[in-house]
Amino acid sequence: MATPQPSAPNERRTFLGLLSLPERRFVLDALRTETVGGVLLLVAAVIALVWANVWPHSYETVSEYTIGPGSPLHLDLSLEAWATDGLLTIFFFVAGIELKREFVAGDLRTPSAALLPVAAALSGVALPAIIFAVVNSGAGGHPGGWAIPTATDIAFALGVLAVVGSHLPSALRAFLLTLAVVDDLIAILIIAIFYTTGITYWALAAALAGLVLFWVLNRFEVRGWYLYLPLAFVIWALMHESGVHATVAGVAMGLMLRCHTRADEEHSPGEHIEHQVRPVSAGIAVPLFALFAAGVNLSGKSLTEVFTQAAPLGVMLGLLVGKTVGVFGGTWLAARFTRAELNPQLVWRDVFAVSVLAGIGFTVSLLISELAYPSDPDLQRQAKAAVLVGSVVCAAIATVLLKLRNRHYRMLYEEENQDSDGDGIPDVYARRTDAPST
Repeated sequence: MATPQPSAPNERRTFLGLLSLPERRFVLDALRTETVGGVLLLVAAVIALVWANVWPHSYETVSEYTIGPGSPLHLDLSLEAWATDGLLTIFFFVAGIELKREFVAGDLRTPSAALLPVAAALSGVALPAIIFAVVNSGAGGHPGGWAIPTATDIAFALGVLAVVGSHLPSALRAFLLTLAVVDDLIAILIIAIFYTTGITYWALAAALAGLVLFWVLNRFEVRGWYLYLPLAFVIWALMHESGVHATVAGVAMGLMLRCHTRADEEHSPGEHIEHQVRPVSAGIAVPLFALFAAGVNLSGKSLTEVFTQAAPLGVMLGLLVGKTVGVFGGTWLAARFTRAELNPQLVWRDVFAVSVLAGIGFTVSLLISELAYPSDPDLQRQAKAAVLVGSVVCAAIATVLLKLRNRHYRMLYEEENQDSDGDGIPDVYARRTDAPST
């Protein structure tokens, strides 16, 4: 998300340089909410694990409790399904707004600045999938889960940063956030293309008609939550009935909101709605999803399976090795190709530590674990256990790497946030004539 500083045609662009002041404010506000949500996510995951391992029958009974209307839309779903198909739609709605904002007002609006995070995200998706496919290429493999280790969980990663107390500079946090946003787009495309079966065409056509109406209302700037909320629910229900995963409706509606500001606006409608919905997503939707998705039995046998069975081993290696090498390698190669120069206050091992942090693939990885093996609960359980183990290992390694540099990060953090005159603008923006302000 770092805004490139003006440069001569042959001058190298700075990678992970100082953010523009508006972008810095947006990033810090978004990260503040996601960090709180990340801590709640960690707490929910721990509760789920304790509950499922100490009182497994109770956990299964509550997870499978059915609520909701039946025909014609078949919304008599278990609480686990409501969390997976319903609450995660809110998460993907915010991701859609985030992505739209990046395209029109953030890094992704300029190809030169977008190249590095996009290259990092693409290689960070491709390499884990390749590693999973190689591990599962034998007779006992289960190649259908190739997409499980491809996603980065920004909330979990920021929760880890909050717990370990790292003073990671905002440029590195912004890079991680942008990476996760592109990851979310790729994840929803993967879900829509590869994990959609048995299309009900009348419901899909009706859902698309609802999306057109949603776009028209936004296009003509019709106001009123009492219009959009019922319409959004109808679109979601129709998408769910169609056989396309219901979360696709969330990201589609998010992408339709206007995210560029006009002359008389401080914030665009998309940014305003994101500011209102993000706390619901980070603080309620994702932690509740984790509560019903992370309840995996972690007996000695299940942990052994992570290292001995093809599917879970492919997931763990995909997160730990594939994500780390893919994100770091893609970033380094893109920087070399574009002649981008790393911020002199940082070194490449800082980027490597963030790449390890990107191997935390919790929320979307758990979702894809269920979609990849819908009729095999044992494989689902093994894949989820591998997601948990891989994410915890990545979090532990990243914590060590970041702690080794935390004194340096603290110095950069304090310099970046010092505001001697109390005007709300950090001194670094006043001192530097080349500091991006817009």
